[in-house]
Amino acid sequence: MPADVPGVPDPVALAVEAGGVGVFDWDLTGDAMWWNAALQEMFGYTAADFRPTTESFFRRLHPEDRDRVTRAVEAAVATQGGFVAEYRVVLPDGRTRWVQGRGRVLADGTGAPVRFVGTAYDTTEVHTGDVRTGRLLATMPWGFVVLDHSWRFTVVNPAAEVLLRQPAHQLLGRTVWEAFPAVLGGELETAFRTAVSTQQAQTLTAHHPAPVDVWFDVSCWPSPEGLTLFFADATERALADRRAAATAGRLALLAEVADALVTAPDVADVLDALPRLLVPLTADACIVTVLGPDGRARDVSSWHTDPGKRADLAAYATRRLVELPGTTPFAQVVHTGLLRHVAPEQVAALPLHPVARTHLDALGPARASIVPLRTRGRVLGALSLLSAADRPRDPDTERVVVDIADRVATALDADRLRRARTQLAEDLQRSMLTAPPEPDHAEVVVRYQPAAEAARVGGDWYDAFLQRDGTTMVVIGDVVGHDTAAAAAMGQLRGLLRGIATYSDGGPAEVLRGLDAAVEVLQVGALATAAVARFEQTPDEVERGVTRMVWSNAGHPPPLVLHTDGRVDVLERRPQLLLGVDPGTPRTEHVVVLDRGATVLLYTDGLVERRDADLDEGTARLTAVTARLGHLPLQQLCDGLVRELVDGHPDDDIALVAVRLHRQDRPRPAEAGPQVVPPGVPAPAHPAQ
Repeated sequence: MPADVPGVPDPVALAVEAGGVGVFDWDLTGDAMWWNAALQEMFGYTAADFRPTTESFFRRLHPEDRDRVTRAVEAAVATQGGFVAEYRVVLPDGRTRWVQGRGRVLADGTGAPVRFVGTAYDTTEVHTGDVRTGRLLATMPWGFVVLDHSWRFTVVNPAAEVLLRQPAHQLLGRTVWEAFPAVLGGELETAFRTAVSTQQAQTLTAHHPAPVDVWFDVSCWPSPEGLTLFFADATERALADRRAAATAGRLALLAEVADALVTAPDVADVLDALPRLLVPLTADACIVTVLGPDGRARDVSSWHTDPGKRADLAAYATRRLVELPGTTPFAQVVHTGLLRHVAPEQVAALPLHPVARTHLDALGPARASIVPLRTRGRVLGALSLLSAADRPRDPDTERVVVDIADRVATALDADRLRRARTQLAEDLQRSMLTAPPEPDHAEVVVRYQPAAEAARVGGDWYDAFLQRDGTTMVVIGDVVGHDTAAAAAMGQLRGLLRGIATYSDGGPAEVLRGLDAAVEVLQVGALATAAVARFEQTPDEVERGVTRMVWSNAGHPPPLVLHTDGRVDVLERRPQLLLGVDPGTPRTEHVVVLDRGATVLLYTDGLVERRDADLDEGTARLTAVTARLGHLPLQQLCDGLVRELVDGHPDDDIALVAVRLHRQDRPRPAEAGPQVVPPGVPAPAHPAQ
């Protein structure tokens, strides 16, 4: 019996009590083999006739044991492992002595085996002392059996009878496979056959299926008779280990769901992955249901542990809520917010749509647990857990599922509240960004898109309006900050700038100076960048078909001009101080003359800035895309810029205003839409009139 099985007596102990211990040391680099005097005497050698070589060992081995022991030695050397074997020694006078040998192979610094050291014990008394052996086996508390080479029971001690729940007379002479067919194909059969084929002892903890239904610590080692087994009941420890593993699994699941709720970009992603997390630890299948704002239930995800049943589960989930009566367990859970367990016979009797019934029946008999997604007294959905009818319920796991459901419901509620607040802020901001005017032959298109991160909605704005003399003025601005306070400050600045510009008919620089003064006097307390452009024409310029754009910039990204020949100019100038810092800051104006057909773009930095790139790189991308898409109608050009530069997920809010100057010697083009000019503002004159 290997010495590494706690508490199990070893037959070697009998030899130690009866006589000396033999010791050997075999030099594997050659044939030398040192023996002590006790080992020489055990093998029937005198000091005169003993030769310290391996030949002295193999010469005395019983012919029937020689091949088996040789394989065990070779296996120990090949694996650099342990050696355990019991064999017979034929003495010079013809008598047979039983010896049990143990050893271990040692390696040098390179890993090559160089020595084989060990001990040997005379176990003859164990084999010949039937009375003593029987008394030992009868009193030991561990199960002890011996199987012969045909796997038949030849020895069964009383403890083994108790542990195996069969008397010895029913086992002796039968094979282990006949007596315990449940062992076939399991860990125990593998260990038995491995011990015999490799001549290496095997130690394991394994479950013996019903009717025994016990966990055993088992040690088995080959012997001349066949296979010797020691085993002890380890059920209590094994079940404790399984309970600990189950607890660790539940905690890991809880941590994984919590991590997903924190790190996932969207709660919808968590709802989609949730069934895969819950199955198979908590159930064989799971369906996640969410209630919409109108109270209608919608199954959003599902998963089955059996790949062959996932299609039926998904199909069942698409139809099970169709025409579902209010008396069903699912409807009651949604109405009351109380968990329900549904027995297999109740599941089989559910009133379902015929298609749903077909797919549910294909899943096989099942029991169900319906866990509400509940928070703040409201039910937001449910988890439907399906398990095979014979799968036992686990109250600890059910409590974890309820905890997970509560966490998911809280996250879902927070997500809905966040979306509602975001929508409110966005609606407020959009309400302040009015539609632009449509002066004759000057087409104005605007775009606004909030940041992908909802909390960043705030201070970007655009504006386009006509001054009292009919001149078109375009504004783009960005209040420092990304929250509702920034959105409110944006509304104030936008209103002040509009009022100053429309009343004074002032140019861009004058309007910005007036806004700086108003911010100080009214204590608006906001910092902002802004660019203001006014499109002016004298009668001579109307005749020549050109327009002057007069513009001024308070710390904002520069305007872009797309010329009719496809060139794109970035109107870079020395940046001036942003608004709200110093009301005495001088403001300058710049002028660019534009031909009919030219397009002007004013934009906020959300269109060009990226977390992984600087502003210059973003401006270069904007220039390239504008040049490539510049031939498109203005509406399509603006859509293309937003699509290609941010792909629907801007890091920051985006505001964009584009002006295209159509020819004045022809009627207003259809793609520019109808002319819209406020009452009391003169329409621009042009040769076509």
